[in-house]
Amino acid sequence: MRVSRVLPALTVAALLLSGCSAVEGLTGPDEAVRDTGSGEITEASEADAFSVRVGDCLSLLESPAADATEIESLPTVPCGEPHDSEVYAATELPEGDYPGEEEVGAVADEFCYDEFEAFVGTSYEESALDFTTLFPTAQSWDGMDDREILCVVVDGEGGVTGSLRDAGR
Repeated sequence: MRVSRVLPALTVAALLLSGCSAVEGLTGPDEAVRDTGSGEITEASEADAFSVRVGDCLSLLESPAADATEIESLPTVPCGEPHDSEVYAATELPEGDYPGEEEVGAVADEFCYDEFEAFVGTSYEESALDFTTLFPTAQSWDGMDDREILCVVVDGEGGVTGSLRDAGR
């Protein structure tokens, strides 16, 4: 069963701060640092989870995000530098009421499982790689109109340079 090899789901949630916040002077993480032409990440940083997109490389395994259930930032890194993870697919959930964490998690798992082979080049069952999902919480759904599911392929050995696209393992 695929669930036994899937990393615990990381749930994307932003720290909701506004001009009327009771906590003054507190700011969230910055956008990922990108090349203005290609859009590729050019500098390692702890980036706002909502700035991460398909093709971005991450260092998840040794970050606090690896054990978190709700996150506001992710450790981004240029894909040419050692990393362990890469965002490989994204989809938007339809408008409407939040369907619940269990339902959103199940949709995310199914979508990411279905997209895995096309990206990695081998089926999930035959792969040495894992995946995890990032998906909206009720708070980010209602407060930030968050509908995005992100799929992240993970190499448990780490030390990857370049993309995991067509890794075939």
